[in-house]
Amino acid sequence: MTHDHDLVLRPTPAQIEAALNPPPGRTGGDLVVETLSGLGATTVFGLPGQHALGMFDALRRSPLRYVGLRAENNAGFAADAYGRITGEAAPLLLSTGPGALLSLAALQEAAAASAPVVAIASQVPAAGLGGGRRGYLHELRDQQASFRDVVKSVHTARTPSQIPSAIAAAWESALTAPHGPVWVEIPQDVLTAETTLPVVTAMDATPEDVVPRPELTAVAAHLLAHAERPVIVAGGGVVRSDASGKLRALAERIDAPVVTTFGGKGAFPWKHPLSLQSWLEDRHTTDFLEDADVLLVVGSGLGELSSNYHTFAPRGRVIQIEADAGKLESNHPALGIHADARLALQAILETVGERTDPTAPERVAAVLGRVRDRLAAQDLGLEQRVVAAVREALPARAPSFWDMTILAYWAWSAFDARHPNTMHSAQGAGGLGYAFPAALGAAVADPSQPVLAVSGDGGAMYSLAELATARQYGLDVTWLIVDDGGYGILREYMTDAYGEATGTELTRPDFVALAESFGVPAVLTTPETLATDLAKSLATPGPSVVVLPALLRMFEPTHL
Repeated sequence: MTHDHDLVLRPTPAQIEAALNPPPGRTGGDLVVETLSGLGATTVFGLPGQHALGMFDALRRSPLRYVGLRAENNAGFAADAYGRITGEAAPLLLSTGPGALLSLAALQEAAAASAPVVAIASQVPAAGLGGGRRGYLHELRDQQASFRDVVKSVHTARTPSQIPSAIAAAWESALTAPHGPVWVEIPQDVLTAETTLPVVTAMDATPEDVVPRPELTAVAAHLLAHAERPVIVAGGGVVRSDASGKLRALAERIDAPVVTTFGGKGAFPWKHPLSLQSWLEDRHTTDFLEDADVLLVVGSGLGELSSNYHTFAPRGRVIQIEADAGKLESNHPALGIHADARLALQAILETVGERTDPTAPERVAAVLGRVRDRLAAQDLGLEQRVVAAVREALPARAPSFWDMTILAYWAWSAFDARHPNTMHSAQGAGGLGYAFPAALGAAVADPSQPVLAVSGDGGAMYSLAELATARQYGLDVTWLIVDDGGYGILREYMTDAYGEATGTELTRPDFVALAESFGVPAVLTTPETLATDLAKSLATPGPSVVVLPALLRMFEPTHL
C-alpha cells in the first residue's frame, strides 16, 4: 500500500541534484533560517548579539521577515503576541548570556498564557559547554538551567547536522496543546561554521492532538444534561483552541450560564442572555458559581484570579477540561478531562441531551444587577466612563493589549471583548511592560486592523524604546498611557494594607513630547475627550500615542 506521506518524501531528480550540489557560502545560521522557512515561518523577532551573528547574517539570504526590537524582553513580548494572534509558532532569535536572560520575563508570560514562542539563542563556543569555565564573553555555567523551569522544553544542537531536528522538535513542542514557549540553543562556532549539508526543505513538525477519552466526555454529557443548575467557566483554552462556537452551542443546548475568565475574554458573547460576563472578582458571581450543582470548567485551572483569590469553594460536581495535565484538579477535585478544549466540547456536544431552563436568563440578570448595584455604591463613575470610552473608540475586531495597570484590572472584569482572541493582557505572569511591544507583534501579525496598547505611566517606562521600533516599521499601534504619577495599583494596595505607600511615586517624562521626539504623533486627552481622541488615533494609520492624566481607583475587593 502506498501512503500519501511516502509520495511527499520521495525526492525528485531535481531535488536530488540540488541536495548533492548545495550553494556555497552557507553556515549553521543558514540551517537555522532554512529550517524555520521549511516549518512555515514567515516572520522572526529578535535582537542581534556577537554570538548570534551567524543567524542574523543568514537572514540576508532568507525570505524570512525580520522585526527587531530594542530590548530582548520586548522582542519576546512581540513574539508572544504574534503567536497569540496567528496561532502559529513565533521564532525569537537571541544572543547568549545577558541577551538570553533578558527574555526570561517575556517567556514566563508566554508560558503562563500558552503562547507558542520558539526562542533560538546562541551559546558560547562548543568547547565551553558542560560547565567548564573558559572565560568566554557572556558565559554562564549552565544557560539552559535558567530557562528549563520557564519553557516547555529545551533543545541543544551541538553540530550543524543537529540544527534542523532540534528546531523541528522544539516547533512541535511549542504547538502541542497547551501551546507554550520552547528553548533552543546553538554554540557560536556551530552557527558560523561553513556547511556542505543540503538546503533544508519542507519540515514536518505537526503536533499530535490532545484527544479526550470518550468515557469521560460521556459522563460529562450525562452530568450536564441532568443537572439542575449547571454553570460553565470558559477560560483561555477556549480562545486558543478556537472553541468559542462549540462553547456557545453547548451553553444554549443545556441553558447553562457562562462566565469567562480574564484569559478567556471574548469566548462567549458579552450580552448573551446566558452571559455572566467576567465579574470573577465579585462575591455575587462567586456565590453563583458555588451554588451550581454541576460546574463545567473549560480551558482554565481556576487559579488565583479565576477563583476570586482562592475563596471559591464549589459545592457541586466539577468537570474540568484542560490541555495542561498539571492544571487538572490542581485546585479542586473534578472529573478531569485531559484534552484540547475544542475536541472535548465537540465530543460532549455529540452525546449531550437537550436541557431547558427558562429561569437561567433571569438568574443571570439578577447576578449582574447585584454587581451593578455594588459598583454604584462606590462612586466609580470616572472609571466606568473611561472603560466605556475605550470600548466606544476601539473597532469591534481590533485587538487590544493591556499592561498591569488599574485600567486593565477594570477591563478584565468590565470590558466587552466582542470577539474571541481580541483582548490580551499580562495577567498570566503579571509582569510590567507587556502591552506596547505585544501590540507591535500583533500589528506585524495582522496589519489589516489597528491595534490598541494600554499602559500606566510606570509600565510605559519599560517600553519607551519601542517607540523607535513602531516608527521604523510603521506599525499601526495606538498606545494609550494612563498617567497617574506612579505605580497606581501598588500605591492602592500598599495604602490599603499599611496606611501609606512606599516606592510607588514616579518622576515621569512629558509623554507627548517624548513620543513626538520619535516622530510618533501624540495627544494629551481628558476623560471627556478620550473616546474622540482615541478613535481618531486608531483611525489614523501608523503609530500614535494618547496620554490620559487620570487617577483611577479599583472597585472594592470582595475576597477579604
